Amino acid sequence: MNPLKLTVNARPVQLQVDSHRLLVEVLRGPLGLTGTHVGCDTSQCGACTVLLDGQPVKSCSMLALQAEGRQVTTIEGLAPAEGERHALQQAFIDCHGLQCGFCTPGMIMAAAALLQHTPQPSVAQIEHALEGNLCRCTGYVNIVAAVQQAAETMAAGAAA
Repeated sequence: MNPLKLTVNARPVQLQVDSHRLLVEVLRGPLGLTGTHVGCDTSQCGACTVLLDGQPVKSCSMLALQAEGRQVTTIEGLAPAEGERHALQQAFIDCHGLQCGFCTPGMIMAAAALLQHTPQPSVAQIEHALEGNLCRCTGYVNIVAAVQQAAETMAAGAAA
């Protein structure tokens, strides 16, 4: 077992992990953050996407120990406060950007990274940011619309 110190959703975490333990396993297991989904175990689907120091990573292909001393944000940590929704979460609901919902946390986290760096992305930029995330249900049109709506909402909030 190896010591692991990191920050998850703005909360310091210390635990002991096996050297072969994946980040997604630590998030879902000992930390109980089950919003990060395991879809393929091969880094193909993006359902396990989280932010690592603000950058999207597929947590199924990263060892937990690689996150030592770093900041991890999961879908549970995206909302501004308990009981509230992030603009992306609300936009996915409003725009019907989900059906079964399995890919949604990864899609939202990839989109959150995009909007941090590109507050007013074009459709092409949104599509590019989401190309590592697969959805088997929606056809992506409503997902792109949700990201566009969230960008507008966030821009209006920043201007206020």
